[in-house]
Amino acid sequence: MKLKQYLFLVITVLLLSYANCQQLSNNANIDTTNTWQDFKYDVNTTWKSVKHSFTRPLDWKGRDFAKLGGLVVGTIALSAADEGFDDFIVRQKDDFPGVVRDFGWYFGSPQNYFMANAGLYGFGLFTKNKKIRRTSILIISSSVTTGFIQSFTKTAMGRARPGENLGAHEFNFFSSQGAFHSFPSGHTVLSVTMTHAIAKQFENVWVKAGIYTIGAIPPISRLVDGAHWLTDVAFSAALSIIVVDSIDKFLFKQEAYGIQNPKSNKITWNLSFSGNRIGVIGSF
Repeated sequence: MKLKQYLFLVITVLLLSYANCQQLSNNANIDTTNTWQDFKYDVNTTWKSVKHSFTRPLDWKGRDFAKLGGLVVGTIALSAADEGFDDFIVRQKDDFPGVVRDFGWYFGSPQNYFMANAGLYGFGLFTKNKKIRRTSILIISSSVTTGFIQSFTKTAMGRARPGENLGAHEFNFFSSQGAFHSFPSGHTVLSVTMTHAIAKQFENVWVKAGIYTIGAIPPISRLVDGAHWLTDVAFSAALSIIVVDSIDKFLFKQEAYGIQNPKSNKITWNLSFSGNRIGVIGSF
């Protein structure tokens, strides 16, 4: 399948998901301002959201720092399973569908990711749909934040990729070599950021499950390809969920686009740590 076909598939899935969302038929989601005013509003909202995400730690309390500490400790504990898990999943490579692996790589690649979101945003802008615009701005703002964090961390940590056969605990701090850019996983950060932001817009649990399934393909494909360790993917997924939820709450607090926070039928995500495991649990 060619690159253009992948992009078409991704954009089509996103747009059809929103076209079938019952909330889009609500007239309250239709804007009456002109396109230029909408665009300026979106740029300003994006700036405020990104600023909020980077300055939010200044307002952290003890519980927030405890969660950060838990994430770090949980990631370190889970690293004990990295090499064993890598041996297991790489053995499944020949049985893993090639088309799924290819989709995972293309969907999580920055250029394809941003083209897909540009298509989603353009659709919302020119159809003057506030809900789609808000969702796209949530994705963009979160992507800027997570993208910066993962890019800096990837270089600073300098963790060797599984394919280098140096082990899970080999680091070359501030390395410029791609072979030492394993932690965290950029594909996972982007795919989870987009799918979590989109899934939050739906109330139906099965629709959410379908969206999260699509979002899980890039992380799994990167593990199968031997490009990342388990902790690279787990940390990246947790980071994306935390950032998306933080910016989403900020947009609701600001009542951006005139959309208020619904009080029911939403999944609440929490990090869970125990023993040598780190996980994300959704309660609904």
